[in-house]
Amino acid sequence: MMHDDTPGAAGAPGELGALRARIDAIDDALLRLLSERAGIAQEVGRAKKGEKIYRPEREAQIVRRLRDANPGPLSGDTVERLIREVMSACRALEEVTRVAYLGPAGTFSQQAVGKHFGQDVEAVAEADIDACFHAVEAGRADFAVVPVENSTEGAVGRTLDLIVASPLRICGEVILPIQQTLMRKTAQREGIARVYGHAQSLAQCQQWLAQHLPHAERVAVVSNAEGARRAAGETDSATLGAEAAAALYGLAVVERAVQDESGNTTRFLVLARTDAPPSGRDRTSLVMGAKNQPGAVVRLLQPLADAGISMSRLESRPARGDSTGAGWAYLFFVVCDGHRQDAQLAAALAEIESRAAFLKILGSYPAAYS
Repeated sequence: MMHDDTPGAAGAPGELGALRARIDAIDDALLRLLSERAGIAQEVGRAKKGEKIYRPEREAQIVRRLRDANPGPLSGDTVERLIREVMSACRALEEVTRVAYLGPAGTFSQQAVGKHFGQDVEAVAEADIDACFHAVEAGRADFAVVPVENSTEGAVGRTLDLIVASPLRICGEVILPIQQTLMRKTAQREGIARVYGHAQSLAQCQQWLAQHLPHAERVAVVSNAEGARRAAGETDSATLGAEAAAALYGLAVVERAVQDESGNTTRFLVLARTDAPPSGRDRTSLVMGAKNQPGAVVRLLQPLADAGISMSRLESRPARGDSTGAGWAYLFFVVCDGHRQDAQLAAALAEIESRAAFLKILGSYPAAYS
């Protein structure tokens, strides 16, 4: 058998030494460039004179440009993750960014915060989605990250209900692949009497659970991290959730990827007091109520079709109480391509408003990579 340090072998000491020297030189250059970038970011911060450091449209443009220019072999997702961490570290030199999310620690919502904002933020765990909204409304957080829809189980109703009445606007979105992990105090599947999980997680794994744990009780909890906390104290319980929760709560991984759909993803909204300026590749979310007339919903959507504007999402939901000040039974949530300031979309929205019983623009924001 030939080893790396065998004379004449590929990767012999002389060759390895030369390659490592090149890596060291590149690392030194990276450090100089990162320091230079951070210094310029500080100058930009001073030039803003009190304006918010975080600019969602600017960061989206940087990510998009580098993904498009990426020559490989790193993937586009990896390039995006690296540059978002660089931007996060530079942003933290100027101000603390506080982001509320559905806690406790170890949830997919916390992962979404890290994917969008990077690790150099103050992530504030909240007890429920309502508290995430309230944190930004009350000024305890600058942003909130909340789940809005899952590719397997559909819309998160509570988020849609709250956003109708809230003054907050959507300034970003995060598309997060969801891999459900089954965890408990030991790595054995035998002896599991109950499985904790958020209702969405239990629904995403119902076929796997029916096949592999048909007699285990399924117990819905407010978050998967709460399920992990409970499972950590019970020898016959397991929980679903993000694998990161295992280390946080002293659990072992029983099985990975127990979700029923391999392409399972959740879309999260980033909420703030204002939405984002145009970035060049944007989406706009709105909610509207139709008048009680035949064909009213079709008439509401027609201006988008006439303007050639693609609609990526249409969700109907019963109106809750009098939060909109109207008496119709259903609201319609729409996600379409473009920014509300784009001439074509602005004209279409004006026409929709003239036809709708109720219309609220929830925000325009950079489109995330799926």
